[in-house]
Amino acid sequence: MESIRKSAKVGSQEVILETGKIAKQAHGAAWVRQGDTIVLVTVVSASEKREGIDFFPLTVDYQEKMSSAGRVPGSYFRREGRATEKETLTSRIVDRSCRPLFAEGYANETQIIATVYSFDQENDPDVLALTGASAALHLSDVPFNGPIAGVRVGRLDGQFVANPTLAQRAKCDLEVVMAASREAIVMVEGGAQEVSEAVMVDALLFGQAAVKELLDAQDALRAAAGNKPRRAFDAPPSDAAMKAKVKALTWEKVKEAYGRHEKHDRYGRLSEIKKELLQALKDEAGGDAARLAGLAAREKEIKGYYEDVKYEYMRKMITDEGRRIGGRGTTDVRKITCEVGILPRAHGSALFTRGETQALVTTTLGTSEDEQRVEQLIGMTFKKFLLHYNFPPFSVGEVKRMGSPGRREVGHGVLAERALRQVMPPDDKFPYTVRIVSDITESNGSSSMASVCGGSLSLLDAGVPVKAPVAGIAMGLIKEGEKIAILSDILGDEDHLGDMDFKVCGTAQGITSIQMDIKIGGVTREILERALAQAAEGRKHILSEMAKALSAPRASISAYAPRITTIRIRPERIKDIIGPGGKTIKDITARTGTSINIEDDGSVSIASPNSDKVDEAIKMIRGLTQEAEVGKTYLGTVRKIAEFGAFVEIFPGTDGLIHISELSDKRVKSVSDVLSEGEEVLVKVISVDRQGKIRLSRKEALAEAAGKKAEHEPAK
Repeated sequence: MESIRKSAKVGSQEVILETGKIAKQAHGAAWVRQGDTIVLVTVVSASEKREGIDFFPLTVDYQEKMSSAGRVPGSYFRREGRATEKETLTSRIVDRSCRPLFAEGYANETQIIATVYSFDQENDPDVLALTGASAALHLSDVPFNGPIAGVRVGRLDGQFVANPTLAQRAKCDLEVVMAASREAIVMVEGGAQEVSEAVMVDALLFGQAAVKELLDAQDALRAAAGNKPRRAFDAPPSDAAMKAKVKALTWEKVKEAYGRHEKHDRYGRLSEIKKELLQALKDEAGGDAARLAGLAAREKEIKGYYEDVKYEYMRKMITDEGRRIGGRGTTDVRKITCEVGILPRAHGSALFTRGETQALVTTTLGTSEDEQRVEQLIGMTFKKFLLHYNFPPFSVGEVKRMGSPGRREVGHGVLAERALRQVMPPDDKFPYTVRIVSDITESNGSSSMASVCGGSLSLLDAGVPVKAPVAGIAMGLIKEGEKIAILSDILGDEDHLGDMDFKVCGTAQGITSIQMDIKIGGVTREILERALAQAAEGRKHILSEMAKALSAPRASISAYAPRITTIRIRPERIKDIIGPGGKTIKDITARTGTSINIEDDGSVSIASPNSDKVDEAIKMIRGLTQEAEVGKTYLGTVRKIAEFGAFVEIFPGTDGLIHISELSDKRVKSVSDVLSEGEEVLVKVISVDRQGKIRLSRKEALAEAAGKKAEHEPAK
């Protein structure tokens, strides 16, 4: 097949989709280009169904080649290693966007690989990978109900921009990555600087309109490639009679179970009902060996019908009765308790509990030496604000192997980090590296939002001067015909129940972070506005509960946190602090126990938990970098004597010349008659020329000293 190319206009730039030239043995491949950024996305799906699983085995791997930006990896082996945070997040975005669109019941192992081969330092490849994944699937025979397309929406100077460049993004007050089809917004991930709900809705609808040409281009590409037919697969069996029997045997029992408030009590009862169902069917079969064998072979199918009963009952309970698990209404938020300062040695700490979800969160203040060094395609960057989310198995009463953070933990941590980053003080006001760690100690839904709330409280407890407290809430939406139910503060049971689930974080003024997954079409502007308005009410309620524990930053940071003092010196004096081979600065840090960071603009930050040590280091630095002031008197040391005068060191590293005529008010035949090397002498700075040469006067210094002495002597 010859290479086929289609293009679409997104914002002010052209996006080119190409297939048929590279990766022809993949089941689908798309070469996506915007500017000089190029991503290859491939799809391969196994020919046989993977047996014994109850989920769709999809794997998404997004990888950035350092060669794409003309860089050599900085690792020891000089090759790409484990996935970076950016690669993990982009993989999750592609997965969340594409997974719901595969045909129900399709269980063949499928892999999407997106590889960045060229990066132009302007156009981010992540949204190209998202569009490319859809294009590759659309070209393949995999049963995929696409296409969709990805776009980044920014707001620059009050105007929405599709796929803004890196330079434009730095000036945007809103930035979301989203995927959309013709009928629906599918996925949203982004943040903003306290924007209103109306602005966020406008941004989402703008993004949905911006991808229409990309959707047309994918359809045209598929048609030009021959409209490969979708592969056939064995759909899950559906026995209406058995389904009805399972419903009859379990409906009332499920109804009773979902009235139970406590999670493990409810789960335990639902598990018992499943066992009772299987036993009832076996009893009905009597001793008929053939029927019993048939039931054993269909056990997985029967359990699936039972899950359908639970799903149907929960949706009807909510849409028809306006009642949720445990008796809550659709707008009710679970009981909230907040404590701060519970860990005496942590710089800031909080325990946030909402229902059966609990987060123990700490804030640690560090210096510039604690910044995270991140190697990216744009070059080496440094992060001063970090949030790490941990989900140990005991939080849900399970036994699992402990290991490094998974994709889910990374994603939840970044969502919470984005929410709080918007309110952090600027570096020149608060020069600390800040690390938040959220450990989930109990979980029944919305643990990432508990991390936001607990993280905000721990920042306040640490004395970080944030702009405002931040809270987060997880929401759900169910649409049955004309009936719509929007759920505030969803449980784990409700997480997979709805047609749209979304997480909204923000201050009392507006949204700072948002994440949405929408599984249906027909979600209108009105529905989006209702959903976000209800989320805003829930967020404000949570903020009021948090304020009962702590409403503003503490007046001072922890006694165990480093004190950072910043002073300024002339940039040309930086070398005096560092010294040859770093000898001087190492000596200062060794003698004072402080941490010192020097910026190119002459900013010097000195950090230590002991303020006396900071003062000592500042004194040493001032001694090395102080400047001679005209008219000021110094006690110096004679370092060298010449025929025309003497060179005097007025402070370490700084010498001036006393001309022989400035030694005394009387005539001096020889400098050595008045001064000797090593002698201390009082001198006054009388001038500093453009080259920095200092002229001193002993004569004027003595006259000034004599005058002051006369002023203080009593009159005779």
